[in-house]
Amino acid sequence: MKAAVLHEVNQPLVIEDVSVPNPGPREVLIRTRVAGLCHSDLHFMEGLYPHPLPAVLGHESAGVVEKVGSDVTYVKAGDHVVTCLSVFCGTCDNCTTGRTVLCTDTTVKMLPGVSNRLSWARSEKLNQFLNLSSFAEQMLVHENAIVKIRNDMPLELAALIGCGVITGYGAVVNTAKVTAGETVAVIGCGGVGMAAINGAAIAGAGRIIAIDTNPAKLQLATKLGATDIVDPRNGDVVQQVRELTKGGVNHSFEVLGRKETAEQSFAMLAAGGTATIVGMIPFGQKIELHGFDFLRERRIQGSSMGSNHFRVDMPRLVEFYMRGKLHLEDWISAKLKLSEINEGFAAMKAGKTVRSVIMFDA
Repeated sequence: MKAAVLHEVNQPLVIEDVSVPNPGPREVLIRTRVAGLCHSDLHFMEGLYPHPLPAVLGHESAGVVEKVGSDVTYVKAGDHVVTCLSVFCGTCDNCTTGRTVLCTDTTVKMLPGVSNRLSWARSEKLNQFLNLSSFAEQMLVHENAIVKIRNDMPLELAALIGCGVITGYGAVVNTAKVTAGETVAVIGCGGVGMAAINGAAIAGAGRIIAIDTNPAKLQLATKLGATDIVDPRNGDVVQQVRELTKGGVNHSFEVLGRKETAEQSFAMLAAGGTATIVGMIPFGQKIELHGFDFLRERRIQGSSMGSNHFRVDMPRLVEFYMRGKLHLEDWISAKLKLSEINEGFAAMKAGKTVRSVIMFDA
């Protein structure tokens, strides 16, 4: 099969021939149909987060099951599936207390560089990425890294649910538990930010403030549910949000992964408010908060992949799309071939896209 391989940080991905073995007892071989380009991939490509190389990146994808291992009963050949990096064992302490997204069992959640199932035709090993490696024509994954979906769901839209949508929607609904009537601010209107905005609308938030410097993204945000827009170029973001809300928001969501915006998300809270950090702040970087703010019961918390229970959440998100509540068509900025993947990441870095997707049948 063809796959996009990262050999060195800050270097283009290289399209190469890669092989995978037949599925083991609990493994599933998937024909990748669509893979989304996620900003998290770019973080690893730029070395902001460490990972053993060479590796096949990609983790937001959908496809069709080709083969299953001897012990797999959940899916069969021909099933349509969405992948998720939150592979779970179902038996560790976190899984059995309902926090499957934090599963710690390394027999299913492979550690980088410890176990890999990919190799070049010349037999050199490649590192699998986040249990998936979806920038490839095929994926060999654990059965608990996928969810079955209805066959009439368009796969190019289903792929978005696998990371960007579940991360943004889940941060609002699962992590922060936004309730009807509450005020919400979302800093960053890329794919994950749009999912947070759309998710806040589905949750019934009374006021949703979209914050971005891109006018086109702000316009799309209003279509997805934003009631107000804030452009940081027009002045201090925190002051603008406080003036709009007469004192601050109940919930803020930082989706850019930057020190400055993480600090702003905390500063714009009303008393008793909660800031949820969704973006990947570069490894090793610290943020600074005003200690006095904690006396008014303001909180800051992280969110991993939207605190998902993906085999429950993702089919529900598919139903939201089918019923016209989740506006996935509006998020796709470009459909690319695998050979165009580096151009797709360049457009992402330039802030020109909400989501680009690789179409493997194109």
